Amino acid sequence: MKKYIIVAIAVLCLASCGEKKFHVEGSITNAKDSVLYFENIGINDINVVDSVKLDADGEFAFKGLPVGAPEFYRLRISDQIINVAVDSTETITVRAQYPQMASAYEIEGSDNCLKMKELALKQQDLLQRVISVNEDESLTVRQTNDSLRSMITRYKNDIKNQYIFKEPNKAYAYFALFQTIGNLLLFSPNTNKEDIKVYAAVATSWDTYYPGSERGQNLHNIALEGMKNQRIQEAADAKATIAAERVQTTGLIDIQLNDNKGRLRTLTGLSGKVVLLDFHLFASEASPARILLLRELYNKYHARGLEIYQVSLDEDEHFWKQQTASLPWINVREPAGPQSVIVGIYNVQTLPEYFLIDRGNNIVGRSQTIADLEQAIKNLL
Repeated sequence: MKKYIIVAIAVLCLASCGEKKFHVEGSITNAKDSVLYFENIGINDINVVDSVKLDADGEFAFKGLPVGAPEFYRLRISDQIINVAVDSTETITVRAQYPQMASAYEIEGSDNCLKMKELALKQQDLLQRVISVNEDESLTVRQTNDSLRSMITRYKNDIKNQYIFKEPNKAYAYFALFQTIGNLLLFSPNTNKEDIKVYAAVATSWDTYYPGSERGQNLHNIALEGMKNQRIQEAADAKATIAAERVQTTGLIDIQLNDNKGRLRTLTGLSGKVVLLDFHLFASEASPARILLLRELYNKYHARGLEIYQVSLDEDEHFWKQQTASLPWINVREPAGPQSVIVGIYNVQTLPEYFLIDRGNNIVGRSQTIADLEQAIKNLL
């Protein structure tokens, strides 16, 4: 009896050992006693696959089974991250030094991983340039906003042409779709028509090369949802015929909506403060630059009496709550989105759109009539 048990175990062992696996190995020096995590980046969450406590030489080796389509993992120590993509049974070698591992590392064995490194470094460079422009006190608010928008547009065009459209079936093209500034997507498929095309291109290519894959299907769902939102937006634009003179330059039409914590917030309840009423769509490509601009104004002038009352027109409530969780000003959401009565009354034709309200609850200007928003705020304070 024992003989048969031993034979069975041996057969199972041989079968297991015969399975082809991928390997991610290498070394991260200057990180003795640090824990290196090997994590799977899923569609909805990130899970730890394995980990190791590094010794003085920093050597590590992880392995796993391929899933038939590109899959994404990351090496992480604290907040330092190296992204890798696994295509089949390749061996990927990573060499780095802590704590600069996220920006200064060498990687071999995968063209996808080399391209992902290029994308990661480009993204880090963009973030630094965005911060630099945002902190340049010689620029007006309008100049800052225009500069950030132009910078992000140029970056997106480069990524689309050189990485996504070039080889949309590759893992690095998929990776490029989900680049962010902070926690905001650079490619916003919810409302931006051009960004929807980018997602659709990768989705179609993945259907061909990896039919039935979970990630390919997810891309399809994202693109289809974006197309639906675009049709809703276009229908709302067609109905937006209320003349601009319907919104007076003095007086205030109240807005009463629940904030991201479920509390009812009224616009007229802010009497005594200078209020920036901001109509916003977090799913738009203009959102990241807009949020950076509002943070600068809020940090400078909130203590002196400035409040921001931001009205989101995003359809996805969960997405809106995620995007606003760390924002310090008042965030409310209009469930009816661009087709709401409030949007019509305030004659909001494009997003973002803002109105400036003085301490007496009077509208004193809007984006089209204010040349320098920061100076206008200072004048009212």
